[in-house]
Amino acid sequence: MTDQSEFNIWQVDVYPREGEIDRLAERVIGDAIDLDLISQDDFKISSARGFLIQGQLEQETVDKIARKLLVENVVEGYQVGQVGEQHLSTPPNGKPTLIYVLPKPGVTDTEAENTANAIEYLGESVDAVRTFRKYWVNIEDPAQAHELARRLLANESIEQVVLGPLNISRLDMGREYKFEIQHADLRAANDEQLMQISRDWVLSLTLPEMHTIQKHYQDLGRDPTDIELETIAQTWSEHCSHKTLAGRIEYRDERGVRTFDNMLQETIFAATQTIRKNLGDDDWCVSVFKDNAGIIKFDDSNNLTFKVETHNRPSAIEPYGGASTGIGGVIRDTLGTGLGAKPICNTDVFCFANPDLSSDQLPPGVMHPRRIMKGVVEGVRDYGNRMGIPTVNGAIYFDDRYIGNPLVFCGNVGLIPDQYSFKEPQDGDLIVAIGGKTGRDGIHGATFSSAELTEKSEQISSGAVQIGDPVTEKTVLDVLLMARDRNLYNAVTDCGAGGFSSAVGEMGEELGAVVDLEKAPLKYDGLSYTEIWISEAQERMVFSVPESKWSEFEQLCNDEGVDVTTIGKFEATGKLCLRYQGTTVGELEMSFLHDGRPAVVRKASFEPPQPQQLANCDDSNLNDDVLGLLSSLNIASKHWVIRQYDHEVLARSVVKPLVGAENDGPGDAAVVRPLLDSYRGAAISCGMNPYYGDIDPYHMAASGIDEAVRNCVAVGADPNRIAILDNFCWGFTDREETLGSLVRAALACQDIAVAYKTPFISGKDSLNNEFSYTAENGERETIKIPSTLLISAIGQIDDVRKCQTMDFKAAGNLLYLVGKTYDEMGGSHFAHRQGLTGGNVPEVRTDDARQLFETVHQAFAGRLIRACHDLCEGGLAVAVAEMAIAGRIGCEIDLDRVALENNQGTNPRIAKLFSESNSRFVVEIAPEHQDDFESTLSGVAFTQIGNTTTDNRVAICEGGEQVIQLSVEDLRVAWQSPLDWGNSLG
Repeated sequence: MTDQSEFNIWQVDVYPREGEIDRLAERVIGDAIDLDLISQDDFKISSARGFLIQGQLEQETVDKIARKLLVENVVEGYQVGQVGEQHLSTPPNGKPTLIYVLPKPGVTDTEAENTANAIEYLGESVDAVRTFRKYWVNIEDPAQAHELARRLLANESIEQVVLGPLNISRLDMGREYKFEIQHADLRAANDEQLMQISRDWVLSLTLPEMHTIQKHYQDLGRDPTDIELETIAQTWSEHCSHKTLAGRIEYRDERGVRTFDNMLQETIFAATQTIRKNLGDDDWCVSVFKDNAGIIKFDDSNNLTFKVETHNRPSAIEPYGGASTGIGGVIRDTLGTGLGAKPICNTDVFCFANPDLSSDQLPPGVMHPRRIMKGVVEGVRDYGNRMGIPTVNGAIYFDDRYIGNPLVFCGNVGLIPDQYSFKEPQDGDLIVAIGGKTGRDGIHGATFSSAELTEKSEQISSGAVQIGDPVTEKTVLDVLLMARDRNLYNAVTDCGAGGFSSAVGEMGEELGAVVDLEKAPLKYDGLSYTEIWISEAQERMVFSVPESKWSEFEQLCNDEGVDVTTIGKFEATGKLCLRYQGTTVGELEMSFLHDGRPAVVRKASFEPPQPQQLANCDDSNLNDDVLGLLSSLNIASKHWVIRQYDHEVLARSVVKPLVGAENDGPGDAAVVRPLLDSYRGAAISCGMNPYYGDIDPYHMAASGIDEAVRNCVAVGADPNRIAILDNFCWGFTDREETLGSLVRAALACQDIAVAYKTPFISGKDSLNNEFSYTAENGERETIKIPSTLLISAIGQIDDVRKCQTMDFKAAGNLLYLVGKTYDEMGGSHFAHRQGLTGGNVPEVRTDDARQLFETVHQAFAGRLIRACHDLCEGGLAVAVAEMAIAGRIGCEIDLDRVALENNQGTNPRIAKLFSESNSRFVVEIAPEHQDDFESTLSGVAFTQIGNTTTDNRVAICEGGEQVIQLSVEDLRVAWQSPLDWGNSLG
């Protein structure tokens, strides 16, 4: 480290040239107005971005660096000076208060790291670089200025705010670490002390687990070291071991009591085992529930991988970093599957509270949902786009119960040659780490995911937030695939939750491993051996490399500019041995680490609700009802989000997220061509409806599977080659009724998956999603998320040229409703919008649905279909409106031709229009194909309900009376307006 007397800290301010728009200030003004923080007339702000550069540099050199690297000279100007000087002393708006926002020390500053590397390429040497943003605001009161910065300009979990000029003495992080082994006083601790250790160390371990660890070390005759206790906590965490779903549960519902020894294995895993057994030699599953992602056969030479992760809590604290590392992490899951799959597309699903809530409606400690939404979208956008991986499918759900716990699901599909689909580390292989350096990022991220969020989480859990670097991950991706194709390693996995502790611990589970922690490359000095071991710093992969291939592996990484180092060796001892500077700091039996956790034993119960009639269904304002549904947040267009993603990079996208005449209609599923020399394709879709779970989680889960499958079928996928993933996000499962609702959903997953022959191949759960705070009356309040199950599906298509989209294609074509409509308005979007309770929640009738899906696929194969759209949120009325919007073509619908099954007293007209019964499609065909189409569908329920028209309106009649008449343009405006946030891309 350079002596302080030998360096300067230079400041480079970069600002818009005169006449150019101050985009950063413009964005801040827009966000401030959105969040009700200011009025546009009163608020004035201007901004600059900048760099702090520490080193033995002259001003002339810094000026050269700025001109060549830091400034867009056409539209930006800059100033250079030493820190402490008043740069831009006459800011563009001439206002008095100066606010700096900088990353906190130790927080990953990717732009600064890349800048430092670029300066080295220029031939200059620097000690450290740090970025900042600065603002001038017309607020004279420092307290008000700091409050504005806290609520809008900075995220205090990762950033610091400085009012006035900077006063920084040095930038380089870290101080010399004084090595000393730490122990936990565990053996003699009582129950209260055991739980205090768990809380203080953020272990998130239960008392039975602490008792088990205590007994283990009492038998060994010593106390655990800190690194041993941390390793056990990471491995036993809910995030890594799924101990609730895989635990012992006594479940009671209306059918009696059932005991599970391992609920996950006995429901979801069992469904896949049953399906694979029935498939016999035609089994197309390759690897399920045992690698970082599920693997299925694609063609004779290649397989597909699919994984969807959750990254909820980090996104609640730091939306941009949490979401970006969510997508980065699931991409690394793909890279760490088998011997490495090539990522080919991303998918994402988000759940937020209403972005239009006023600030006074927020509980204390909660970030505004609009700010969370923008940050999450921006994080996923930047990471995926910068890695050159298209984001092709997703969804967004809104419910105010997500206000304290937004949900962020990130998925990735990969392509892997069949011969690389399995891995196995060998005795004597080197443990090799490549990619990003290790810092304090994300420490306790895995155990933090098991904790409840509170109004103080932003302050006390900031260590659980990571910041990603897609550029580094892209280089890791390239090196990994080259090394794979040269057969340079025997196994690979990602450094995800738990960092090295999970990666090395899991990879060496059947062998044993010795790790020398001081060999890990660090971002800065001062990390303890335990911090090195459990850090969740991003963009790192761990390999099992034979010693004979180490030189070639190392040379490849060096040639590609990827950091690489050996940190240990796999040895067949059955033990995990951790050393630091030659001293053993931890030693654990692999058997205790992976199999020693005591079984979680819980009770669960579910009481089915009593059926209630959905009453007071007024049909006097149906035009307003349709427009209102289209403009409701859960149905409205998500184009503001979708258009920020690159969904065409890699040139594999066939059916894109937005479809139709103006490319703005809501596609049912994405279709990609994994191999550009083949027309064989993959369809990616999802299904989820938390509203149904408020009534019965069994039917919520069943409907989610049905929706995901029918979305794939709606674009042409073969229903016999669809695989699915589960992502459970629930509240505290210590409560019997909460766990009972989860078990009930898992039972539905088993039943429907077997009936549909759709195997689960991977999954993930995120439990304890609740937010607690102290209300104004002094009482402790808790907000529970709605029980939320995301089902993601990946289907296969023999020839993508047979695919169709949901938009109307031409006037004069015939429209068919395929499937049966039931009086199932419970949990519907119509009922929710009207504030109505009761009604039957949509059920899945598996025999009818299975045959219907296969029949529709036959019509696709015969090229009889011009457009196909599944019926889900909003029912028939919304489905035909969306098809008309997408095609800019009108239609006429005769409601008398729609049969209503099992009417329970709901207004029949309302039920026909807005029921959300499962397993239904609206299909458009050309008149010349009518006979062939009806012959193909002869075994299932279908009816011709109307035709497309030239008059650019949607008209629905019943009994000779026109009950709905709306122009396509009015429908489009209603659908696109709610989230039409223009060009404010962040």
